[in-house]
Amino acid sequence: MSETKIFAEEKIGKLLFRFSIPIIFAYLIAELYGIVDTIFIGREVGSFGIAALVLVFPIQRIIYAIASMISIGTSTAFARLNGEEDVKESRNVLMSGFTLSYLVMILIVAAVLLFSDKILLLLGASEAILPLAKQYLSLIIFGSVFLSMTLFISNVMYAVGNSKISVTSTTIGAMVNILINFILVTHLGLGVLGAGISTAISQLAGFIYAYYHYRKIKKKYKIGFGFKLDKRVIQSILLVGVSALIVDADDGLLMAVLNNLLGSTIGDGGIVVLGVVSKVYMFLFIGMIGVAVAMQPIAAYNIGAKNFKRLKEIMKKTTKYAFLTSVAIWAIMFIFAPQLIGIFVTDNAVINESVKAFRIMIAAFPLVSIYYVSIYYFQAMGKAKTSLVISALRQIILMIPISIILVKGFNLGAMGVWLTYPISDFLASLASFMLIRNEGLDLNLKLRKQQLEREKLAKNLILE
Repeated sequence: MSETKIFAEEKIGKLLFRFSIPIIFAYLIAELYGIVDTIFIGREVGSFGIAALVLVFPIQRIIYAIASMISIGTSTAFARLNGEEDVKESRNVLMSGFTLSYLVMILIVAAVLLFSDKILLLLGASEAILPLAKQYLSLIIFGSVFLSMTLFISNVMYAVGNSKISVTSTTIGAMVNILINFILVTHLGLGVLGAGISTAISQLAGFIYAYYHYRKIKKKYKIGFGFKLDKRVIQSILLVGVSALIVDADDGLLMAVLNNLLGSTIGDGGIVVLGVVSKVYMFLFIGMIGVAVAMQPIAAYNIGAKNFKRLKEIMKKTTKYAFLTSVAIWAIMFIFAPQLIGIFVTDNAVINESVKAFRIMIAAFPLVSIYYVSIYYFQAMGKAKTSLVISALRQIILMIPISIILVKGFNLGAMGVWLTYPISDFLASLASFMLIRNEGLDLNLKLRKQQLEREKLAKNLILE
């Protein structure tokens, strides 16, 4: 069975399992990758070091979000074209997507380097934290170019049925990051400087491995050297990928708002608690997003092939598996919250406050699985506007205004920030459920129409 034909022929449960496991593992490694600096800095530098990394996080997240927008938009279009067996247009999509990713990242690096002080002050940096945050940012920004290109290659590989490249490249990067952090931060005492250097080098290492394997795709689709930008293709990539931009960027925007709210109410201590909790919190998404991402190329292929019956089954099983995995991870992390948070800090007061905040924040978390499945499903369908609205719903439309109302309007302080999460999770999940239910009704109509067309064709053949 060919790499893409399995999307049409293999059992859906087996297919989701086959692709979600390596994706979940890749996300796990990616999250570990992201917290390595925090662990080393938290233990070797202390609270100010963690606060510096937390302030840089929104910038990192927004850069990652832009890269994700381009890579997911490209891979989704690429998967649909494979379903239609349009090799020429598939090549055009890959070339335009790769070029766009590279050029955008170069422009972002230049902008961040020029305006780093203003950006960090806007994000809530105090005089004590600003020098450390700027030092870290000035180094990791260069690695972001390689990270974005690795993300692009990984998503393209997913679209042709190869999920191993992402796992391996991320693992290589994570191992390199741990090793260099250990040398530079722990042994040489370079602190935030050492963490920034290790992150940039590790992202380069991951890219080298990914690009080595991407050459096979270039050869298969006859893609030569050089750059190409097709305006029509770029528009399609951005329309589909913009929801991915919001999914990833809203983390950064939300953190920026919450940092400012906490900084203005309880000071740098609140930023430290949010920074520690957010590192643990991100692991909750691994199961549900892993299953949802695994579903996307499968759904996109079957949309291109107009196999609506299979598409409906894909949606049902994806929703079920995403919910079950999120419940399992949620239960484990709720129970072992003190031990997990203790990995980052040794101060008992910070640990106790962080555990309390974390358990409030995740109270309604398993419901969010339907929310994330709906985002990736509508991306696969090419319904950019619907996906865009859902993507913005939870953190931008709901969480940001709710947090401001609770903290500033009701004077709840830090508790207002923590309560924002379960309230927004419930509301966003309810809205997503309604949209997915309507989508199911629409698929039923398409299936009925196909059945009537088949019956009409069969009747005509009999009459002939």
